[in-house]
Amino acid sequence: MTRMEALFYVQRDQAGQLERVEPVPYADHTEVLPADHAEIQEWFADDVVENSLKQLKQSDLDMIRVLEDLIEVLTAKGVFSITDLPAGAQAKLLNRSTARKALGSLNNLIEEEEEGGLI
Repeated sequence: MTRMEALFYVQRDQAGQLERVEPVPYADHTEVLPADHAEIQEWFADDVVENSLKQLKQSDLDMIRVLEDLIEVLTAKGVFSITDLPAGAQAKLLNRSTARKALGSLNNLIEEEEEGGLI
């Protein structure tokens, strides 16, 4: 009994490079390649790298917020002072803090407006 191998339906650009790869047939596909074909492996490897980079970027953004909150807690408890940081880091933290407060004010305005409390 032969094992069914996964196939991918592909379309190539004018230079012969893969342009579109799908697991199901579609109108413009020009050929069918097995899952273990080198070009299919490369196509999906690029997707994995791109997804990993997106996840790292989001993780970096999340960690920035964690670090800001940590600095705020340590400062509030007197364990740490913002002036302990280099001037450049102080400026960046203050700029972010100002921007977050401004956005917080905007959120309050939006909530009040939705509740009918502004006008």
